[in-house]
Amino acid sequence: MNPIHGLTFGGATAGSWRRARLLISSLIAVLSAAGMRAAEVERDLAVPMRDGVILRAHVFRPDAPGPYPVLVLRTPYGKGTQADAYVKAGYIVVLQDARGRHASDGAYESFYRAETHDAMDGYDTVEWAAKLRDSTGKVGTFGISYDAFLQWRLAPLRPPSLVAMAASSIPPRLTDLEGPGTIRPGRRLNWFYNTMSPDMRQRSAGVEPHTSAAAKKLWDAGEDQRLMNFLPWQNLPDSVWGDEADGVKEWLRQPHLEPWKLLDGVREVAVPNLNVVGWYDHCNESIELHQAIVREGKTETARQGSQLIIGPWSHVPHGARKQGAVDFGAEASVDLVQAKIRWFDYWIKGVANGVNRDAAVRIFVMGANRWRDEPGWPLARARSQTFFLDSAGHANTPAGDGRLVAAARAAAVDRYRYDPKDPVPTLWSKAMYTQPTDQQPLARREDILTYQTAPLAEPMEVTGNAEVILYADSSAPDTDFFVRLIDVAPDGTTRDVAMGMVRARYRDGLDRPKLLRPGEVIEFKIRLRPTSNEFQRGHRIRLDVTSSDFPNYDRNHNTAADQNADARLVTAEQTVHHGATRPSRIILPVIPHQTR
Repeated sequence: MNPIHGLTFGGATAGSWRRARLLISSLIAVLSAAGMRAAEVERDLAVPMRDGVILRAHVFRPDAPGPYPVLVLRTPYGKGTQADAYVKAGYIVVLQDARGRHASDGAYESFYRAETHDAMDGYDTVEWAAKLRDSTGKVGTFGISYDAFLQWRLAPLRPPSLVAMAASSIPPRLTDLEGPGTIRPGRRLNWFYNTMSPDMRQRSAGVEPHTSAAAKKLWDAGEDQRLMNFLPWQNLPDSVWGDEADGVKEWLRQPHLEPWKLLDGVREVAVPNLNVVGWYDHCNESIELHQAIVREGKTETARQGSQLIIGPWSHVPHGARKQGAVDFGAEASVDLVQAKIRWFDYWIKGVANGVNRDAAVRIFVMGANRWRDEPGWPLARARSQTFFLDSAGHANTPAGDGRLVAAARAAAVDRYRYDPKDPVPTLWSKAMYTQPTDQQPLARREDILTYQTAPLAEPMEVTGNAEVILYADSSAPDTDFFVRLIDVAPDGTTRDVAMGMVRARYRDGLDRPKLLRPGEVIEFKIRLRPTSNEFQRGHRIRLDVTSSDFPNYDRNHNTAADQNADARLVTAEQTVHHGATRPSRIILPVIPHQTR
Protein backbone atom coordinates (compact mmCIF):
# COMPACT_ATOMS: atom_id res chain seq x y z
CA MET A 1 0.00 0.00 0.00
CA ASN A 2 1.31 3.42 -0.88
CA PRO A 3 2.38 5.12 2.37
CA ILE A 4 1.00 8.42 1.14
CA HIS A 5 -2.40 7.19 0.04
CA GLY A 6 -3.24 4.15 2.17
CA LEU A 7 -6.82 3.24 3.08
CA THR A 8 -7.82 2.23 6.60
CA PHE A 9 -10.98 0.37 7.57
CA GLY A 10 -13.08 0.59 10.72
CA GLY A 11 -16.56 -0.78 11.34
CA ALA A 12 -19.00 -1.73 8.58
CA THR A 13 -20.27 1.80 8.00
CA ALA A 14 -21.54 3.07 4.65
CA GLY A 15 -18.31 5.03 4.26
CA SER A 16 -16.13 2.02 4.99
CA TRP A 17 -18.06 -0.12 2.50
CA ARG A 18 -17.59 2.56 -0.15
CA ARG A 19 -13.87 2.59 0.61
CA ALA A 20 -13.80 -1.20 0.44
CA ARG A 21 -15.42 -1.19 -3.00
CA LEU A 22 -12.92 1.40 -4.18
CA LEU A 23 -10.05 -0.69 -2.85
CA ILE A 24 -11.41 -3.81 -4.56
CA SER A 25 -11.74 -1.90 -7.85
CA SER A 26 -8.18 -0.72 -7.50
CA LEU A 27 -6.92 -4.24 -6.71
CA ILE A 28 -8.74 -5.63 -9.76
CA ALA A 29 -7.00 -3.06 -11.94
CA VAL A 30 -3.63 -3.95 -10.42
CA LEU A 31 -4.19 -7.69 -10.78
CA SER A 32 -5.32 -7.32 -14.38
CA ALA A 33 -1.98 -5.67 -15.14
CA ALA A 34 0.07 -8.20 -13.17
CA GLY A 35 2.43 -10.23 -15.27
CA MET A 36 2.50 -7.73 -18.11
CA ARG A 37 5.86 -6.93 -19.56
CA ALA A 38 7.25 -4.93 -22.45
CA ALA A 39 6.81 -7.68 -25.05
CA GLU A 40 7.42 -5.25 -27.88
CA VAL A 41 9.86 -2.39 -28.06
CA GLU A 42 10.02 -0.28 -31.20
CA ARG A 43 13.17 1.79 -31.19
CA ASP A 44 13.81 5.22 -32.67
CA LEU A 45 10.47 5.52 -34.43
CA ALA A 46 10.22 8.66 -36.55
CA VAL A 47 7.90 11.29 -35.09
CA PRO A 48 7.31 14.05 -37.68
CA MET A 49 6.95 17.61 -36.45
CA ARG A 50 4.88 20.24 -38.23
CA ASP A 51 8.01 21.97 -39.61
CA GLY A 52 9.30 18.73 -41.12
CA VAL A 53 11.91 17.92 -38.48
CA ILE A 54 11.95 14.29 -37.38
CA LEU A 55 12.20 13.45 -33.69
CA ARG A 56 12.71 9.86 -32.59
CA ALA A 57 11.16 7.81 -29.85
CA HIS A 58 11.19 4.36 -28.31
CA VAL A 59 7.74 2.83 -27.86
CA PHE A 60 7.19 0.14 -25.20
CA ARG A 61 4.02 -1.98 -25.28
CA PRO A 62 2.40 -4.48 -22.90
CA ASP A 63 2.31 -8.10 -24.05
CA ALA A 64 -1.48 -8.50 -23.67
CA PRO A 65 -4.14 -7.36 -26.15
CA GLY A 66 -5.01 -3.65 -25.96
CA PRO A 67 -6.08 -0.98 -26.30
CA TYR A 68 -4.02 1.00 -23.77
CA PRO A 69 -3.58 4.64 -22.90
CA VAL A 70 -0.19 6.20 -23.63
CA LEU A 71 2.32 7.88 -21.32
CA VAL A 72 4.82 10.24 -22.97
CA LEU A 73 8.17 11.41 -21.63
CA ARG A 74 10.08 13.96 -23.71
CA THR A 75 13.66 14.49 -22.57
CA PRO A 76 17.01 16.00 -23.59
CA TYR A 77 18.88 13.41 -21.49
CA GLY A 78 18.58 10.29 -23.63
CA LYS A 79 15.91 7.60 -23.60
CA GLY A 80 17.28 5.62 -20.66
CA THR A 81 14.26 6.05 -18.39
CA GLN A 82 12.87 2.74 -17.13
CA ALA A 83 9.44 2.07 -18.63
CA ASP A 84 8.80 -1.42 -17.17
CA ALA A 85 6.60 -0.42 -14.22
CA TYR A 86 4.32 1.70 -16.40
CA VAL A 87 4.09 -0.99 -19.06
CA LYS A 88 3.25 -3.63 -16.44
CA ALA A 89 0.52 -1.29 -15.18
CA GLY A 90 -1.10 -1.33 -18.60
CA TYR A 91 0.31 1.66 -20.49
CA ILE A 92 2.05 2.15 -23.80
CA VAL A 93 5.13 4.23 -22.98
CA VAL A 94 6.77 6.68 -25.39
CA LEU A 95 10.28 7.93 -24.56
CA GLN A 96 11.38 10.65 -26.97
CA ASP A 97 14.60 12.58 -27.50
CA ALA A 98 13.91 16.31 -27.59
CA ARG A 99 14.76 18.28 -30.71
CA GLY A 100 18.46 18.26 -31.48
CA ARG A 101 19.27 15.71 -28.78
CA HIS A 102 20.71 12.22 -29.30
CA ALA A 103 18.69 10.42 -32.01
CA SER A 104 16.37 13.33 -32.87
CA ASP A 105 17.02 15.67 -35.78
CA GLY A 106 17.06 19.46 -35.71
CA ALA A 107 19.01 21.93 -33.62
CA TYR A 108 18.86 21.81 -29.83
CA GLU A 109 17.24 24.91 -28.33
CA SER A 110 18.08 25.32 -24.66
CA PHE A 111 15.91 26.91 -22.00
CA TYR A 112 18.05 30.05 -22.17
CA ARG A 113 16.15 30.94 -25.33
CA ALA A 114 12.77 32.68 -25.22
CA GLU A 115 11.69 31.26 -28.60
CA THR A 116 11.92 27.48 -29.07
CA HIS A 117 9.94 24.66 -30.69
CA ASP A 118 9.35 22.95 -27.33
CA ALA A 119 5.61 23.66 -27.10
CA MET A 120 4.77 22.71 -30.69
CA ASP A 121 7.00 19.62 -30.58
CA GLY A 122 5.20 18.52 -27.41
CA TYR A 123 1.76 19.05 -28.94
CA ASP A 124 2.69 17.14 -32.10
CA THR A 125 4.18 14.28 -30.08
CA VAL A 126 1.11 13.90 -27.86
CA GLU A 127 -1.20 13.74 -30.88
CA TRP A 128 1.15 11.30 -32.65
CA ALA A 129 1.16 9.09 -29.56
CA ALA A 130 -2.63 9.14 -29.37
CA LYS A 131 -2.78 7.55 -32.84
CA LEU A 132 -0.38 4.70 -32.12
CA ARG A 133 -1.53 1.16 -32.77
CA ASP A 134 -3.55 -0.18 -29.80
CA SER A 135 -3.83 3.30 -28.24
CA THR A 136 -7.08 4.35 -26.56
CA GLY A 137 -6.37 7.87 -27.76
CA LYS A 138 -5.82 9.13 -24.21
CA VAL A 139 -2.37 10.46 -23.30
CA GLY A 140 -0.58 11.45 -20.11
CA THR A 141 2.84 13.06 -19.76
CA PHE A 142 5.41 12.56 -17.02
CA GLY A 143 8.94 13.48 -15.97
CA ILE A 144 10.88 15.70 -13.56
CA SER A 145 13.12 18.74 -13.92
CA TYR A 146 13.83 19.57 -17.59
CA ASP A 147 11.33 16.87 -18.60
CA ALA A 148 8.74 18.72 -16.50
CA PHE A 149 9.72 22.02 -18.13
CA LEU A 150 8.88 20.48 -21.52
CA GLN A 151 5.45 19.46 -20.19
CA TRP A 152 4.66 22.94 -18.91
CA ARG A 153 5.66 24.25 -22.35
CA LEU A 154 3.26 22.02 -24.28
CA ALA A 155 0.27 21.98 -21.88
CA PRO A 156 -0.94 25.56 -22.59
CA LEU A 157 -1.48 24.57 -26.25
CA ARG A 158 -4.05 22.03 -25.00
CA PRO A 159 -3.52 19.06 -27.34
CA PRO A 160 -6.94 17.33 -27.51
CA SER A 161 -5.59 13.92 -26.46
CA LEU A 162 -3.80 15.13 -23.31
CA VAL A 163 -5.70 14.03 -20.18
CA ALA A 164 -3.28 14.43 -17.26
CA MET A 165 0.29 15.41 -16.37
CA ALA A 166 2.86 14.46 -13.76
CA ALA A 167 5.30 17.35 -14.18
CA SER A 168 7.53 17.60 -11.12
CA SER A 169 10.31 19.75 -9.76
CA ILE A 170 10.80 22.67 -12.12
CA PRO A 171 10.46 26.31 -11.02
CA PRO A 172 8.40 28.82 -13.01
CA ARG A 173 11.34 31.09 -13.90
CA LEU A 174 14.90 30.61 -15.12
CA THR A 175 16.02 33.14 -12.50
CA ASP A 176 14.61 30.80 -9.81
CA LEU A 177 16.99 28.16 -11.11
CA GLU A 178 20.05 30.33 -11.63
CA GLY A 179 19.82 33.00 -8.96
CA PRO A 180 20.07 36.77 -9.23
CA GLY A 181 22.04 37.84 -12.25
CA THR A 182 24.48 35.01 -12.85
CA ILE A 183 24.76 31.28 -13.32
CA ARG A 184 25.15 28.91 -10.37
CA PRO A 185 28.48 27.33 -11.28
CA GLY A 186 28.32 24.13 -9.27
CA ARG A 187 25.10 23.03 -10.93
CA ARG A 188 25.20 24.73 -14.31
CA LEU A 189 28.78 24.08 -15.38
CA ASN A 190 28.53 20.48 -14.21
CA TRP A 191 25.23 20.07 -16.08
CA PHE A 192 26.48 21.54 -19.35
CA TYR A 193 29.95 20.02 -19.35
CA ASN A 194 29.00 16.49 -18.29
CA THR A 195 25.41 16.09 -19.49
CA MET A 196 24.39 18.45 -22.27
CA SER A 197 27.50 19.42 -24.22
CA PRO A 198 29.06 16.00 -25.00
CA ASP A 199 26.19 15.10 -27.33
CA MET A 200 26.26 18.55 -28.95
CA ARG A 201 30.03 18.38 -29.45
CA GLN A 202 29.76 14.92 -30.98
CA ARG A 203 26.95 15.91 -33.37
CA SER A 204 28.89 18.93 -34.61
CA ALA A 205 32.27 17.12 -34.68
CA GLY A 206 33.52 19.57 -32.06
CA VAL A 207 36.27 19.14 -29.53
CA GLU A 208 36.17 16.19 -27.17
CA PRO A 209 34.87 14.87 -24.82
CA HIS A 210 31.99 13.43 -26.85
CA THR A 211 30.42 11.25 -24.17
CA SER A 212 29.21 11.94 -20.66
CA ALA A 213 31.48 9.22 -19.29
CA ALA A 214 34.56 10.82 -20.86
CA ALA A 215 33.48 14.27 -19.67
CA LYS A 216 32.92 13.04 -16.12
CA LYS A 217 36.41 11.52 -16.04
CA LEU A 218 37.97 14.87 -17.00
CA TRP A 219 35.69 16.75 -14.60
CA ASP A 220 36.75 14.60 -11.66
CA ALA A 221 40.42 14.90 -12.67
CA GLY A 222 40.42 18.66 -12.11
CA GLU A 223 38.37 20.25 -14.86
CA ASP A 224 35.66 20.97 -12.26
CA GLN A 225 37.93 23.30 -10.28
CA ARG A 226 39.33 24.97 -13.38
CA LEU A 227 35.92 25.77 -14.79
CA MET A 228 34.17 26.71 -11.56
CA ASN A 229 36.95 29.15 -10.68
CA PHE A 230 37.19 30.53 -14.21
CA LEU A 231 36.51 34.26 -14.52
CA PRO A 232 34.72 35.95 -16.10
CA TRP A 233 31.86 33.73 -17.21
CA GLN A 234 31.53 35.50 -20.55
CA ASN A 235 35.02 34.29 -21.48
CA LEU A 236 34.45 30.60 -20.80
CA PRO A 237 35.32 28.52 -23.87
CA ASP A 238 32.34 28.02 -26.17
CA SER A 239 32.95 24.26 -25.98
CA VAL A 240 31.64 24.29 -22.39
CA TRP A 241 28.21 25.32 -23.67
CA GLY A 242 28.28 23.27 -26.87
CA ASP A 243 26.07 24.65 -29.64
CA GLU A 244 24.26 26.80 -27.10
CA ALA A 245 27.18 29.16 -26.41
CA ASP A 246 25.46 32.09 -28.14
CA GLY A 247 22.21 31.56 -26.21
CA VAL A 248 23.88 31.22 -22.81
CA LYS A 249 26.18 34.19 -23.31
CA GLU A 250 23.34 36.40 -24.49
CA TRP A 251 21.47 35.59 -21.29
CA LEU A 252 24.60 36.36 -19.26
CA ARG A 253 24.68 39.78 -20.92
CA GLN A 254 21.05 40.40 -19.94
CA PRO A 255 20.32 38.24 -16.89
CA HIS A 256 17.22 40.25 -16.01
CA LEU A 257 15.43 38.76 -19.02
CA GLU A 258 13.04 35.91 -18.22
CA PRO A 259 12.73 33.47 -21.15
CA TRP A 260 10.48 30.87 -19.46
CA LYS A 261 7.35 32.71 -18.31
CA LEU A 262 5.74 29.42 -17.31
CA LEU A 263 3.28 31.19 -15.02
CA ASP A 264 1.81 33.01 -18.03
CA GLY A 265 0.96 29.66 -19.59
CA VAL A 266 -0.64 28.06 -16.54
CA ARG A 267 -3.96 29.83 -17.05
CA GLU A 268 -4.28 27.96 -20.38
CA VAL A 269 -3.60 24.51 -18.89
CA ALA A 270 -6.78 22.41 -18.89
CA VAL A 271 -5.59 19.13 -17.32
CA PRO A 272 -4.63 18.26 -13.73
CA ASN A 273 -1.00 17.92 -12.66
CA LEU A 274 0.72 15.82 -9.99
CA ASN A 275 3.76 17.74 -8.77
CA VAL A 276 6.41 16.07 -6.57
CA VAL A 277 9.26 18.07 -5.08
CA GLY A 278 11.63 18.08 -2.09
CA TRP A 279 12.40 20.55 0.67
CA TYR A 280 16.11 20.34 -0.28
CA ASP A 281 15.39 20.43 -4.01
CA HIS A 282 17.04 23.40 -5.75
CA CYS A 283 13.89 23.46 -7.92
CA ASN A 284 11.38 23.63 -5.07
CA GLU A 285 9.92 26.91 -6.34
CA SER A 286 7.97 24.34 -8.38
CA ILE A 287 5.47 24.77 -5.54
CA GLU A 288 4.52 28.09 -7.14
CA LEU A 289 3.37 26.31 -10.31
CA HIS A 290 1.04 24.19 -8.20
CA GLN A 291 -0.32 27.31 -6.55
CA ALA A 292 -0.86 28.88 -9.97
CA ILE A 293 -2.74 25.97 -11.52
CA VAL A 294 -4.99 25.69 -8.45
CA ARG A 295 -5.67 29.41 -8.60
CA GLU A 296 -6.10 30.01 -12.33
CA GLY A 297 -5.97 26.78 -14.36
CA LYS A 298 -8.14 26.78 -17.48
CA THR A 299 -10.68 24.25 -16.18
CA GLU A 300 -12.22 23.22 -12.90
CA THR A 301 -10.58 19.83 -13.38
CA ALA A 302 -7.14 21.43 -13.55
CA ARG A 303 -7.83 23.72 -10.61
CA GLN A 304 -9.42 21.20 -8.27
CA GLY A 305 -7.71 18.02 -9.43
CA SER A 306 -4.04 19.04 -9.25
CA GLN A 307 -2.03 17.75 -6.30
CA LEU A 308 1.33 18.46 -4.66
CA ILE A 309 3.61 16.12 -2.69
CA ILE A 310 6.60 17.64 -0.83
CA GLY A 311 9.07 15.27 0.82
CA PRO A 312 12.39 15.68 2.68
CA TRP A 313 14.26 15.09 -0.57
CA SER A 314 16.88 16.64 -2.78
CA HIS A 315 16.37 17.04 -6.55
CA VAL A 316 17.25 13.38 -6.92
CA PRO A 317 16.41 10.91 -5.69
CA HIS A 318 12.81 11.77 -4.86
CA GLY A 319 11.22 9.23 -2.56
CA ALA A 320 14.30 8.04 -0.62
CA ARG A 321 14.27 8.04 3.19
CA LYS A 322 17.94 8.97 3.47
CA GLN A 323 19.29 12.24 2.09
CA GLY A 324 23.02 12.67 2.47
CA ALA A 325 23.86 11.56 5.99
CA VAL A 326 20.36 12.26 7.33
CA ASP A 327 17.85 9.42 7.72
CA PHE A 328 14.30 10.80 7.89
CA GLY A 329 12.81 7.44 8.83
CA ALA A 330 10.82 4.73 7.10
CA GLU A 331 7.84 6.99 6.52
CA ALA A 332 9.89 9.23 4.23
CA SER A 333 10.39 6.37 1.76
CA VAL A 334 7.77 6.53 -1.00
CA ASP A 335 7.41 4.55 -4.23
CA LEU A 336 6.67 7.53 -6.44
CA VAL A 337 6.44 5.49 -9.63
CA GLN A 338 3.50 3.64 -8.11
CA ALA A 339 2.04 6.94 -6.91
CA LYS A 340 2.16 8.24 -10.50
CA ILE A 341 0.64 5.04 -11.85
CA ARG A 342 -2.19 5.41 -9.37
CA TRP A 343 -2.61 9.05 -10.51
CA PHE A 344 -2.81 8.10 -14.18
CA ASP A 345 -5.05 5.11 -13.44
CA TYR A 346 -7.62 7.49 -12.01
CA TRP A 347 -7.43 10.29 -14.55
CA ILE A 348 -6.77 8.32 -17.74
CA LYS A 349 -8.27 4.87 -17.09
CA GLY A 350 -11.08 5.96 -14.80
CA VAL A 351 -10.12 3.54 -12.02
CA ALA A 352 -12.04 4.37 -8.82
CA ASN A 353 -8.96 4.29 -6.58
CA GLY A 354 -9.68 7.36 -4.46
CA VAL A 355 -7.23 9.82 -6.03
CA ASN A 356 -10.04 12.35 -6.19
CA ARG A 357 -10.33 12.25 -2.39
CA ASP A 358 -6.62 12.71 -1.71
CA ALA A 359 -5.49 15.95 -0.14
CA ALA A 360 -4.51 18.74 -2.51
CA VAL A 361 -1.18 19.02 -0.67
CA ARG A 362 0.77 16.34 1.17
CA ILE A 363 3.81 17.48 3.16
CA PHE A 364 6.51 15.71 5.13
CA VAL A 365 7.22 17.49 8.42
CA MET A 366 10.92 17.06 9.12
CA GLY A 367 12.01 16.72 12.72
CA ALA A 368 8.71 15.04 13.53
CA ASN A 369 9.36 12.85 10.46
CA ARG A 370 5.74 12.32 9.50
CA TRP A 371 3.43 12.99 6.54
CA ARG A 372 0.43 15.29 6.83
CA ASP A 373 -2.43 16.25 4.53
CA GLU A 374 -3.13 19.92 3.91
CA PRO A 375 -5.89 21.66 1.91
CA GLY A 376 -3.47 24.06 0.22
CA TRP A 377 -0.20 25.97 0.30
CA PRO A 378 0.81 28.07 2.14
CA LEU A 379 -0.89 26.87 5.31
CA ALA A 380 -3.59 29.39 6.21
CA ARG A 381 -3.26 28.68 9.93
CA ALA A 382 0.44 29.59 10.08
CA ARG A 383 1.18 32.40 12.52
CA SER A 384 4.19 34.69 12.30
CA GLN A 385 6.70 34.48 15.12
CA THR A 386 9.60 36.90 15.14
CA PHE A 387 13.05 36.46 16.62
CA PHE A 388 15.41 39.44 16.71
CA LEU A 389 19.17 39.33 16.18
CA ASP A 390 21.14 40.28 19.27
CA SER A 391 24.77 40.27 20.38
CA ALA A 392 27.43 42.27 22.16
CA GLY A 393 29.24 42.63 18.84
CA HIS A 394 30.87 39.20 18.64
CA ALA A 395 28.45 36.91 16.80
CA ASN A 396 31.20 35.45 14.62
CA THR A 397 31.10 31.62 14.78
CA PRO A 398 28.73 29.49 16.91
CA ALA A 399 31.04 30.09 19.88
CA GLY A 400 30.28 33.82 19.73
CA ASP A 401 27.62 35.78 21.60
CA GLY A 402 24.97 35.97 18.86
CA ARG A 403 21.42 35.25 20.02
CA LEU A 404 17.87 35.15 18.65
CA VAL A 405 15.57 36.83 21.16
CA ALA A 406 11.87 37.67 21.45
CA ALA A 407 12.30 41.47 21.60
CA ALA A 408 14.80 43.87 20.04
CA ARG A 409 17.42 45.08 22.51
CA ALA A 410 20.18 47.67 22.60
CA ALA A 411 21.66 48.76 19.31
CA ALA A 412 24.83 46.91 18.30
CA VAL A 413 26.67 45.71 15.22
CA ASP A 414 28.51 42.60 14.10
CA ARG A 415 31.24 42.72 11.47
CA TYR A 416 33.04 40.31 9.17
CA ARG A 417 35.21 40.39 6.06
CA TYR A 418 34.00 38.74 2.88
CA ASP A 419 36.88 37.73 0.61
CA PRO A 420 35.62 36.28 -2.72
CA LYS A 421 39.00 34.56 -3.10
CA ASP A 422 38.17 32.55 0.03
CA PRO A 423 34.39 32.10 -0.09
CA VAL A 424 32.31 30.04 2.31
CA PRO A 425 32.25 26.60 0.66
CA THR A 426 29.03 24.85 -0.22
CA LEU A 427 28.49 21.65 1.74
CA TRP A 428 26.80 19.27 -0.67
CA SER A 429 27.10 15.99 -2.51
CA LYS A 430 29.70 15.05 -5.11
CA ALA A 431 26.85 15.12 -7.65
CA MET A 432 26.30 18.76 -6.64
CA TYR A 433 22.74 18.41 -5.44
CA THR A 434 21.65 20.29 -2.35
CA GLN A 435 21.27 17.98 0.65
CA PRO A 436 20.59 18.37 4.38
CA THR A 437 24.03 18.93 5.79
CA ASP A 438 25.66 19.23 9.19
CA GLN A 439 27.15 22.75 9.25
CA GLN A 440 29.85 21.95 11.82
CA PRO A 441 32.70 21.94 9.24
CA LEU A 442 32.14 25.71 8.94
CA ALA A 443 32.09 26.38 12.70
CA ARG A 444 35.45 28.19 12.82
CA ARG A 445 34.87 30.57 9.94
CA GLU A 446 34.92 34.16 11.18
CA ASP A 447 32.99 35.32 8.08
CA ILE A 448 29.79 33.65 9.30
CA LEU A 449 27.66 35.40 11.94
CA THR A 450 25.63 33.01 14.07
CA TYR A 451 22.52 33.81 16.11
CA GLN A 452 20.57 31.16 18.00
CA THR A 453 17.76 30.79 20.51
CA ALA A 454 17.97 29.22 23.93
CA PRO A 455 16.97 25.53 23.93
CA LEU A 456 13.26 25.26 23.16
CA ALA A 457 10.96 24.35 26.05
CA GLU A 458 8.39 22.95 23.60
CA PRO A 459 8.51 21.74 19.99
CA MET A 460 7.99 24.44 17.36
CA GLU A 461 6.86 23.62 13.82
CA VAL A 462 7.96 26.01 11.07
CA THR A 463 6.12 25.40 7.79
CA GLY A 464 6.25 27.85 4.90
CA ASN A 465 8.67 30.53 3.74
CA ALA A 466 10.56 32.29 6.52
CA GLU A 467 11.75 35.84 5.90
CA VAL A 468 14.80 37.70 7.20
CA ILE A 469 14.84 41.48 7.51
CA LEU A 470 18.51 42.40 7.61
CA TYR A 471 19.89 45.87 8.25
CA ALA A 472 23.38 45.90 6.82
CA ASP A 473 26.02 48.01 5.11
CA SER A 474 29.09 47.17 3.08
CA SER A 475 32.28 48.83 2.00
CA ALA A 476 31.55 47.55 -1.51
CA PRO A 477 29.21 48.97 -4.20
CA ASP A 478 27.72 45.51 -4.61
CA THR A 479 27.83 42.37 -2.47
CA ASP A 480 25.74 39.37 -1.38
CA PHE A 481 24.06 38.40 1.88
CA PHE A 482 23.16 34.77 2.55
CA VAL A 483 21.01 33.56 5.44
CA ARG A 484 20.53 29.98 6.56
CA LEU A 485 17.98 28.57 9.01
CA ILE A 486 19.47 25.71 11.03
CA ASP A 487 18.18 23.11 13.51
CA VAL A 488 20.70 22.59 16.32
CA ALA A 489 20.34 19.38 18.32
CA PRO A 490 21.42 19.07 21.98
CA ASP A 491 24.46 17.04 20.94
CA GLY A 492 25.63 19.91 18.73
CA THR A 493 24.60 18.39 15.39
CA THR A 494 23.42 21.13 13.05
CA ARG A 495 21.09 20.43 10.13
CA ASP A 496 20.36 23.20 7.66
CA VAL A 497 16.64 23.67 7.08
CA ALA A 498 16.28 26.47 4.52
CA MET A 499 18.32 29.28 2.99
CA GLY A 500 17.89 32.51 1.08
CA MET A 501 20.08 35.20 -0.42
CA VAL A 502 20.08 38.68 -1.94
CA ARG A 503 22.47 40.30 -4.39
CA ALA A 504 22.59 43.90 -3.22
CA ARG A 505 22.39 45.59 -6.62
CA TYR A 506 19.22 43.62 -7.41
CA ARG A 507 17.53 44.19 -4.05
CA ASP A 508 14.67 46.02 -5.83
CA GLY A 509 14.47 43.51 -8.70
CA LEU A 510 16.62 42.20 -11.54
CA ASP A 511 15.21 44.87 -13.84
CA ARG A 512 16.08 47.69 -11.41
CA PRO A 513 19.76 47.37 -10.45
CA LYS A 514 21.01 49.91 -7.93
CA LEU A 515 24.49 49.99 -6.46
CA LEU A 516 25.23 50.51 -2.78
CA ARG A 517 26.81 53.61 -1.34
CA PRO A 518 29.59 52.29 0.89
CA GLY A 519 28.62 52.58 4.54
CA GLU A 520 24.92 53.26 3.82
CA VAL A 521 22.68 51.02 5.95
CA ILE A 522 20.11 49.22 3.81
CA GLU A 523 17.10 47.18 4.87
CA PHE A 524 17.35 43.92 2.92
CA LYS A 525 14.37 41.57 2.70
CA ILE A 526 15.44 37.97 2.13
CA ARG A 527 12.84 35.29 1.52
CA LEU A 528 14.00 31.81 2.46
CA ARG A 529 13.10 28.72 0.49
CA PRO A 530 10.04 26.76 1.62
CA THR A 531 10.35 24.18 4.37
CA SER A 532 8.49 22.21 6.99
CA ASN A 533 10.49 21.40 10.10
CA GLU A 534 9.51 20.74 13.68
CA PHE A 535 12.29 21.95 15.99
CA GLN A 536 12.14 19.51 18.89
CA ARG A 537 12.19 20.26 22.61
CA GLY A 538 15.76 21.03 23.67
CA HIS A 539 16.81 22.03 20.15
CA ARG A 540 17.87 25.54 19.18
CA ILE A 541 16.75 27.61 16.21
CA ARG A 542 19.78 29.15 14.56
CA LEU A 543 20.30 31.77 11.86
CA ASP A 544 23.63 32.11 10.05
CA VAL A 545 24.47 35.26 8.08
CA THR A 546 27.33 35.40 5.58
CA SER A 547 28.12 36.57 2.04
CA SER A 548 28.91 33.48 -0.02
CA ASP A 549 27.95 29.89 -0.74
CA PHE A 550 30.35 28.76 -3.45
CA PRO A 551 30.01 27.02 -5.87
CA ASN A 552 26.29 26.65 -5.20
CA TYR A 553 26.16 30.37 -6.09
CA ASP A 554 28.68 32.49 -7.93
CA ARG A 555 30.94 34.69 -5.81
CA ASN A 556 29.97 38.34 -5.74
CA HIS A 557 33.06 40.25 -6.85
CA ASN A 558 32.22 43.22 -4.58
CA THR A 559 32.67 45.66 -7.49
CA ALA A 560 30.39 47.86 -9.58
CA ALA A 561 31.42 46.09 -12.80
CA ASP A 562 29.36 43.58 -14.78
CA GLN A 563 30.29 40.50 -12.79
CA ASN A 564 29.73 38.17 -15.72
CA ALA A 565 32.21 40.12 -17.84
CA ASP A 566 34.82 41.29 -15.31
CA ALA A 567 37.29 39.15 -13.35
CA ARG A 568 38.44 41.53 -10.59
CA LEU A 569 37.76 40.36 -7.02
CA VAL A 570 37.76 42.76 -4.05
CA THR A 571 37.38 42.07 -0.31
CA ALA A 572 34.39 43.72 1.39
CA GLU A 573 33.88 44.79 4.99
CA GLN A 574 30.35 43.80 6.05
CA THR A 575 28.38 45.19 8.99
CA VAL A 576 25.08 43.79 10.30
CA HIS A 577 23.05 46.13 12.52
CA HIS A 578 20.49 45.07 15.12
CA GLY A 579 18.54 46.58 18.00
CA ALA A 580 15.41 48.68 18.45
CA THR A 581 16.21 51.27 15.75
CA ARG A 582 17.47 48.73 13.17
CA PRO A 583 15.64 45.56 14.13
CA SER A 584 17.26 42.81 12.07
CA ARG A 585 15.05 39.75 12.54
CA ILE A 586 13.76 36.46 11.22
CA ILE A 587 10.03 35.94 10.81
CA LEU A 588 8.98 32.28 11.03
CA PRO A 589 5.67 30.80 9.83
CA VAL A 590 4.78 28.76 12.94
CA ILE A 591 2.00 26.18 13.06
CA PRO A 592 0.07 26.30 16.35
CA HIS A 593 0.53 23.10 18.34
CA GLN A 594 -3.17 22.24 18.46
CA THR A 595 -3.49 22.30 14.64
CA ARG A 596 -0.49 20.18 13.71
